[in-house]
Amino acid sequence: MQLYNTLTRQKELFTPLHAPTVGLYTCGPTVYHYAHIGNLRTYMFEDILRRVLQLNGYQVHHVMNITDVGHLTSDADSGEDKIEAGAKREQKTVWEIADFYTKAFQQDMADLNLLEPTVWCKATDHIQTQIDLIKILETKNFTYRTSDGIYFDTSQLSDYGKLARLDIAGLAEGVRVEMGDKKQPTDFALWKFSPANQQRQMEWASPWGNGFPGWHIECSAMSLHYLGDRFDIHCGGIDHIPVHHTNEIAQNEAALGHPTVHYWLHGEFLLTNDDRMGKSKNNFITLTTLKEKGYDPLVYRYVVLGAHYRSKLNFTYEALDSAANALTKLRHLINDLPEATEIDTMTMEQFTQAVSDDLDTPKALALLWTMVRSAMEPGKKLATLFAMDAVLGLHLQAYYQGQRTAQAEVAPEVIELVAAREAARAAAEWPTADRLRQQISDLGYQIEDTDIGPKLIKL
Repeated sequence: MQLYNTLTRQKELFTPLHAPTVGLYTCGPTVYHYAHIGNLRTYMFEDILRRVLQLNGYQVHHVMNITDVGHLTSDADSGEDKIEAGAKREQKTVWEIADFYTKAFQQDMADLNLLEPTVWCKATDHIQTQIDLIKILETKNFTYRTSDGIYFDTSQLSDYGKLARLDIAGLAEGVRVEMGDKKQPTDFALWKFSPANQQRQMEWASPWGNGFPGWHIECSAMSLHYLGDRFDIHCGGIDHIPVHHTNEIAQNEAALGHPTVHYWLHGEFLLTNDDRMGKSKNNFITLTTLKEKGYDPLVYRYVVLGAHYRSKLNFTYEALDSAANALTKLRHLINDLPEATEIDTMTMEQFTQAVSDDLDTPKALALLWTMVRSAMEPGKKLATLFAMDAVLGLHLQAYYQGQRTAQAEVAPEVIELVAAREAARAAAEWPTADRLRQQISDLGYQIEDTDIGPKLIKL
């Protein structure tokens, strides 16, 4: 299995530290608003990674954090805490905001058929763990105090910025961020003090005074807590490379004196009109928006599978419609197949090689369609499709079984009328299609046309 390691800028043979177990940490959402579909693209690439690891026989111990405090509106350690800002926006408490958007994110995960992590961990549940890590950094002289917090002194780490290959001297010469009391522009907050004469909704006592943790310390503290001081893979979006993950590496290696993560993987941006999708740009689309427009969330998953995770993907509704047609066609094809028999080993080996080559899902999809169109024995074809879908995650087996159950419960004459109506619609014979709809209704069923075909609802 080959994976592209951002740290070395090359594909490497994946060798886990403690086979067959793999330690995987994925940076989770900041729960102050809905995740947009660009965010969700990153979580889908991480889901594919986990499924491919499992395909290769590994047991994945997957940890994902929930950022419910400390993520400021600026990467320069300034601005308002995003959770506090969300509470003001919606006139709720910070705890209500965090709880609501955590549940909304988990619903998006379920809709997209993303596997749940082995461990969910919230920043607010691990304040002491973060304080303990800051104390270690303080003991090792990597910290200093300013008027607004405790900061990490990046000048004390000789290889700071190696993940992003930052030009530290150039940054210092061209600095345009508000420095405040920071010594270097790359220094970052480990602990922020609560504003004077103002009590935040989220604040805690610490050895340095009341306040709250910086954004970066939570992922260091929780990944090390749950996965140990050396683990296999850490993932996120490419926007995490220059700041968040760079600072995680600094914290980890300053505290422990050695590298902690062996492979760093990052997913590319989703674009809209060739521009990065983001909440700050007010050009973001949520999964709920797609659902309200009548799209099955798995149609968006299909769109994402069609592009390599390290390539930019430009979102359009035309692409979404094309994916909807492809998924509908695939579902209709499998619906006509008999029960699954045995997996075609040669085809599955080719598929495994594709996805094991740095998660090449476009090639995997191409192999799937080549097989679907082949003269392979139908039962073997279905079994192989289901095996492929254990990685692709399009819920093909659940759809197939659901259709079989539904057909068993519906009278044959109703099924025949539905098929006849679909044929009439395909031929644009609308009066005939309307007449057949009425006949179906007279037999006690409402028919609803969806992007994956007709759906029968018992009246």
